[in-house]
Amino acid sequence: MTQSKFYSSDSQVFWTCKALLNGRTISHKTEIREVRGWRLGAIVHRLRHDYGWPIHTEYRGPQNVAHYSLKAGIDRAALRFPRSASALGKREGAQ
Repeated sequence: MTQSKFYSSDSQVFWTCKALLNGRTISHKTEIREVRGWRLGAIVHRLRHDYGWPIHTEYRGPQNVAHYSLKAGIDRAALRFPRSASALGKREGAQ
């Protein structure tokens, strides 16, 4: 496997990017419920380190469950997108 390849399905990567861009705070439990995924931590790591996404992590509860969100005031146009979520980077109305 190459280093540039995500280890989860395109739908999970797309879902993660879309949820974060929509201003949602997501957790592993949210991912399991909505897309039956189990690699949210890996996806967030790749978005941060390989694509430069400013993702904020907050640990909640006695079990320190990670909840992820995009930092306030991000410039969506400045974000780099994984191939499976590249459609999210296009401006609305642009063709």
